[in-house]
Amino acid sequence: MSQKVVFLGATRGMGRALARLLAARGDVLCLLGRQADDLARSAADLEAYGESYGARAVAGTALCDLEQPATFAPALEAAERLLSRPDLVVVSAGVFAPQDALEDDPALAARLLAVDFTNTVLFCEEARKRLLAQGGGTLCVFSSVAGDRGRKPVAIYGAAKAGLSHYLESLDHKYRAAGLRTICVKPGFVRTGMTAGLKEPPFAGDPQDVARRVLRAIDRGEPVVYAPAAWRAVMAVIRALPRQVMRRVDF
Repeated sequence: MSQKVVFLGATRGMGRALARLLAARGDVLCLLGRQADDLARSAADLEAYGESYGARAVAGTALCDLEQPATFAPALEAAERLLSRPDLVVVSAGVFAPQDALEDDPALAARLLAVDFTNTVLFCEEARKRLLAQGGGTLCVFSSVAGDRGRKPVAIYGAAKAGLSHYLESLDHKYRAAGLRTICVKPGFVRTGMTAGLKEPPFAGDPQDVARRVLRAIDRGEPVVYAPAAWRAVMAVIRALPRQVMRRVDF
């Protein structure tokens, strides 16, 4: 049975790969994003993926900017009008910058912290209330393995993702019995435009691999998914390392 999906971040990278999988299996999407031309291009792309089902893969689009919390409620209201009763809300949008750049530019650091933590949580709160009001649904949000442990190369970005991961775990504890399934996606290094030019660590993955794992987690209702899968074991080791060791390594 096809699902009705509200998707913030389907225009590029891992979000786009996941949106294509959803469209290809017959799900119907409402795309949210901050640029109308990007949304139009992505909608046309997804229509091609959903063509074999003989129905529109994209019900419509609505402007929504993670730097502008005032856009969240109107965008979700528009999505509800287009989809009637959404089953799934996906948030894959966010920003990234290297640690050195964030340390040199407090304004950039403030922007990243606002988008990746504060405003993402505010968007999720708006979506959470609406899903619970209709009797339940699934909220799938992209965090990062960077939030699993304090690490030198991602001190600021990792702090934002750590806060986001803890928030999503708390939602799962509090509302799963009420019908809200919360899924926290923790990608490791993935080859996207966001990571272009960065040195690849071992176990680097592709957006398509991440999308397949996330889709399986959505269908199964798994609260946490690491992608690529090897990162679950990698981060288990990293979390167990003594602080003295973490001070000496650059990971």
